Amino acid sequence: MEKIKLSTNKVSIEFPGVKALEDIDFEVSTGEIRAVVGANGAGKSTLMKVFAGANPTYTGEVMLDGKTVELRTPVDAKKLGIQIVYQEVDTSLVPTLSVAENIMLNEMVMTGGFAMNWKHTREEAKKALDRLHVKDINVRTLVQDLSLAQKQMVLIARAVRMNCNFLILDEPTAPLSTSETRELFNTVNRLREKENIAILFISHRLDEILEICESYTVMRNGKIVDNSPVTKETTTKEIVEKMLGRSFEESFPKEICEIGEELLKVEHLSGADGKVEDVSITVKKGEIVGIGGLVGAGKSELCKLIFGAYQKTSGKVYLNGKELKIKSPADAVKNKIAFVPEERRKEGVLVDESVSFNLSAANLGDFCTFSFIDNKKVKRNAEKFVEDLGIKTPSIKQEVRLLSGGNQQKVVVGKWLGADSDIYIFDEPTKGVDVGAKQDIFRLINEIAKNGKGVIYASCENAELLSLTDRMYVMYSGKIVGELATSEARDDKIMHLSVGGNE
Repeated sequence: MEKIKLSTNKVSIEFPGVKALEDIDFEVSTGEIRAVVGANGAGKSTLMKVFAGANPTYTGEVMLDGKTVELRTPVDAKKLGIQIVYQEVDTSLVPTLSVAENIMLNEMVMTGGFAMNWKHTREEAKKALDRLHVKDINVRTLVQDLSLAQKQMVLIARAVRMNCNFLILDEPTAPLSTSETRELFNTVNRLREKENIAILFISHRLDEILEICESYTVMRNGKIVDNSPVTKETTTKEIVEKMLGRSFEESFPKEICEIGEELLKVEHLSGADGKVEDVSITVKKGEIVGIGGLVGAGKSELCKLIFGAYQKTSGKVYLNGKELKIKSPADAVKNKIAFVPEERRKEGVLVDESVSFNLSAANLGDFCTFSFIDNKKVKRNAEKFVEDLGIKTPSIKQEVRLLSGGNQQKVVVGKWLGADSDIYIFDEPTKGVDVGAKQDIFRLINEIAKNGKGVIYASCENAELLSLTDRMYVMYSGKIVGELATSEARDDKIMHLSVGGNE
């Protein structure tokens, strides 16, 4: 098949106070799967947005087969066969429309929607899903009723249905289970081999990059520092050290915290539309308790149920021996329970507000004099957390949506640290976060435990549970199927329980 080459010549972008890209020379050809890796804030997403037409202020040249092209709008990119599927899938979908309408959205916009042939729309949407070998999605279903993995497949179907030569996938496996990841990889390989599509793959899961990609580009501080093929000798440690520019110790040493008396007790909790059944757990002061299990096991639902974001049907929650009546997240916050959610842009931060406002949002009353916000207090608080947490931002006035994923996550954590809660619930806090930022977050969680607080840490990453927690529960199909002391737990034992095996 004929190759088409997409390349850049000295592409640069400068945002207020930061050089996001500097003299980038990059190229990729159709029929290739290339990873683009780097720490949060390295510039990889910024470069991909240049290709997607979402960063129109770039200088330098973008070329298609050696001919300079202008990518100043997403429409420019799509016309040239460049499609992107963003990590935060909900920002690209219309939840109240059906799967078919979302897949055919570009055509609907072009025709105004009034002269739509609905039978044709559903047939074409189904063809797009069939092309990806997706059989479990009904095109009549509303997108808001789909899982994250299914929403991602809808976006990929929309992308490849168009004239697509270059498909950019931003953290595509972050919300997926092992089996869903395997199916995505099969899809990616088919698109490359059968349709000669180039896949640009942004991921922090380096073991997956070694499995699916033929080559990788490393970015650091807005520059490309390495281009290498993936060989049998390539290791994740080697890639990480190129990303960070220094040697890296892969394991995170768990700090010893003094574990005190029981702080939180959950008894026979059920709810979240049947996704949590009869769950009982305890958390002690100074203890980090893991909630393990595969994607869809009920971990997120349990966290939200405790926090009052979902309705419970039965069960009780006690804090310091006192039964809590939590009917909403506001009730949870009043009772000193904090929650760092998985979908940070959707639920964790106010993306259009500043860093300083977000860092004070969980306890705004502490920053008020009478009925007025004391901006000096807000400023001092923000400056303290930006320094303590290592948040990379040109200014505390910067809108959170302009920060990298890892720095957005640090803002979410900082927001709750200022609230001085007793229980901190973390739901997949390192999703889409690079190894350096991940260690910063682990350090913060250890500090929380050392201060005598209780921590619930929900993750499908067994390595994180084994390195960070004192004790863990494993969930399967909405139920707790095992409790393990971390000192005695092993990866294979956690996985055995995660797939429904007996303890």
